Amino acid sequence: VGQPLKDGTLSDIVAIPTSVRTKEQAEELGIPLVTLDTHSKLDVAIDGADEVDPDLNLVKGGGGALLREKMVEVCADKFIVIVDESKITEKGLGPGFPVPVEITPFCHEHTMRTVANLPSCKGCNPVLRMGSSSSNVNDGDEIAVTDNGNYIVDLHFEEPIADAPLMASEIKNVVGVVDHGLFCGLTTAVIIAGSDGISVKEP
Repeated sequence: VGQPLKDGTLSDIVAIPTSVRTKEQAEELGIPLVTLDTHSKLDVAIDGADEVDPDLNLVKGGGGALLREKMVEVCADKFIVIVDESKITEKGLGPGFPVPVEITPFCHEHTMRTVANLPSCKGCNPVLRMGSSSSNVNDGDEIAVTDNGNYIVDLHFEEPIADAPLMASEIKNVVGVVDHGLFCGLTTAVIIAGSDGISVKEP
């Protein structure tokens, strides 16, 4: 986006970043930025995903920005996901990438246990994210804090999630949960870069 804006082939657009990091990058590239406070209806959201199932349900949030990403993407008329073929699963979400859940710091251990004990989360191993919030790999001794001042619990699964939309609903209803990295029923299309070229999947 930055290059075509600079050379004039693209104009009359504004963008909404979904993390402090992407905001800084966009500003460096001269991309005009706004927020949902002034622009609540968006033409298109474009983002990646950590895992995509056959129904185009997604796991997102490996980079820690799941709440802001979801807030922006539910406001878009179209949500386009761009991934490489390694992110596609035919067996269901879960084993390929842990499901992040953003929770309040207050009584966070209680909230972790409550989420792990949900029927739809049976068998998961909840791990509090440590170090940088932008990585689900433990890289520090301090609890990771999101741009919103919250913690992240990564739910690790050995077996595929049986019902991702049900899990999404059950987790969201837990008091103490801010939001989660299951994006169900939002995807307009997934653009996949593979060894045989580019393909597109739609619901």
